[in-house]
Amino acid sequence: MNPTMTTDELRAAIVRNLRKVAPEADAATLDPTVPFRDQIDLDSMDYFNFVLGLHKELQVEIPEGDYQKLISLQSCIEYLAGKVR
Repeated sequence: MNPTMTTDELRAAIVRNLRKVAPEADAATLDPTVPFRDQIDLDSMDYFNFVLGLHKELQVEIPEGDYQKLISLQSCIEYLAGKVR
């Protein structure tokens, strides 16, 4: 994980991991402020696998208590930016 990861690189990593669990997710149509579950079909296991994918790819610890901070594209970027910089 590059400690100087840009917002665009971070957004790409989030979308990449989201598409692994929800292939129908389209970055072009995702509203960054609307929760993922309101935009795509994402059950609790998909969501868990999404968070796990972010953890593995970005090599950041994401405590279970913080999962609710990763509900939208914008909230993911804000949360993870503090972890990777």
